[in-house]
Amino acid sequence: MNRPLKFFLRTVVILFVLANFMVALHAYKLTHVYDASTMKLKHETEKTSWDKTKDILFGLNATKLVNKYTPDSTVTKVLLTTKDSLKLEGWYFKTDSTPKGTVILFHGHHSNKTGVLPESGNLLKLGYNTLLIDFRAHGGSEGNTTSIGYYEAEDVKLAYDYIQSLGEKNTVLWGVSMGAAAITKAVNDHALRPSKIILEMPFGSLLDAVEGKLSMMHLPQEPLATMLTFWGGIEHGFWAFNMKPSAYAKKITAPVLLQWGKNDPRVTKKEIDEIYANIATDKKLVVYEECGHESLCAKENNKWITEIRQFLQQ
Repeated sequence: MNRPLKFFLRTVVILFVLANFMVALHAYKLTHVYDASTMKLKHETEKTSWDKTKDILFGLNATKLVNKYTPDSTVTKVLLTTKDSLKLEGWYFKTDSTPKGTVILFHGHHSNKTGVLPESGNLLKLGYNTLLIDFRAHGGSEGNTTSIGYYEAEDVKLAYDYIQSLGEKNTVLWGVSMGAAAITKAVNDHALRPSKIILEMPFGSLLDAVEGKLSMMHLPQEPLATMLTFWGGIEHGFWAFNMKPSAYAKKITAPVLLQWGKNDPRVTKKEIDEIYANIATDKKLVVYEECGHESLCAKENNKWITEIRQFLQQ
């Protein structure tokens, strides 16, 4: 082999290793959060050129979002324990009227249960008790690692089992984005049998979710999405390409309300259509013409309330 070819191949190998090293660091940062009390993040205006360079090379640090709502004495604080001994924090609200059932609400990635208080408030008015859960590494729950729905399926099961232990006969699962994806996996893995399921903007696969994230950042989707998905799974001990809510939807036996905003920059219509096609039970797809990647958006909140009410009353 001549010297120029050896140099070329050596350069390719070095660049390949460096690229994967950087992507692996980014995958780590995407799935790890720090406690706000232990790390103070700089605002973009405070960052130096070196700070911005580190963000590009090694990924952005993120802190766990703290719940901004302080529950009063009418709210029951619930603590659930995962198999790896993490404590998950929940809030259990009781409706003022005779309860028609209980809706368990699951938030999205890098959010917390405070973020779904508006949905909970509307459900309470409709006559349902609600349980709001912080996923592991979110809000008031323990942990600093998120798998974007994979291990969070256990969190869904724990919340479901808790409500069942109270004797509830009408349990509804509601989730947005990662929360919706975790519900599908929990049903697939643990054969949960809720009365009804409401899925808002679930991604079709973990690879799709990463592609959506990159699209929002105006970065090329491939090969970055495949590399990030690969390393994210390797770092957390699972094959991330098998994380497919679109496939898990086939195991759902309860009636499903699937909702999506037409202006969603993260989840595509193709993903939603595939999930909807794979649901083999009673189902309804609702598209919000003026909404994005959000639940109960301001422009069509009345429509959301109407659709939820009609679905729950069926």
